[in-house]
Amino acid sequence: MPTPAKPATVLSIEGRSHRTLKEMAVRRAAEAALLTGCRIKEDPAVREDPVAHATFMRVRKLLQKIEKNDDLYHGSINRYCLLAAEAARFEKLRDALAASLERLADDPTVDPEELAKLMTKGSNTLLGYDRQVQAKRKMMGDIEKENVMTIAASLRTVPKKQEGKKSALMEALSG
Repeated sequence: MPTPAKPATVLSIEGRSHRTLKEMAVRRAAEAALLTGCRIKEDPAVREDPVAHATFMRVRKLLQKIEKNDDLYHGSINRYCLLAAEAARFEKLRDALAASLERLADDPTVDPEELAKLMTKGSNTLLGYDRQVQAKRKMMGDIEKENVMTIAASLRTVPKKQEGKKSALMEALSG
C-alpha cells in the first residue's frame, strides 16, 4: 500500500520537494478546503468535569500542533474526553473497593463466614467495575482509531499531482 501524501506544510518544512510552487499552492488550497476553519468547541459537560476538561485541553493542544484543530472533530473529541473521565471514575471506585476489601481481610474481628460473603460480593463488584473500565477504554480506542483514520484519510484526499491540461487534439479525439 502506498504511503499517503505529505501535507504541504511538511513538504515546505522539509524543503526538498520536487513540486513546483503552483503545485504547492494547489495542494495548500485543497488541504484548506478539507477544514471548516472553526476551532473545536468544548461541550458544557466536558467543561464542568475536571478530568474531561484536562483531557480536552491536552487533545486540543495536540490537534493544534498538527493543524487539525477543526470543529469537524467536535463530537468525537468531546465524547472521548467524557469517556476518559468516566473511565477514571470507575478506576477510582475499583481501587477504593480493593483497598476496603484488603482492610476487611486484615480485620481479625470479622466473622470468617461473613468475610467470605463480603469478599465474594466485593470481588463481583470489582469485576463489574473492571468491565466498565474496559468498555470505556474500548470506546476510547475506537474513537482514537476513527480520528486517526479520519485525519489520515483527509491527507489522502489531497491530490498528489496537479491535474494536467488536456491537449486540444486529445479533446477532439475523445469527443
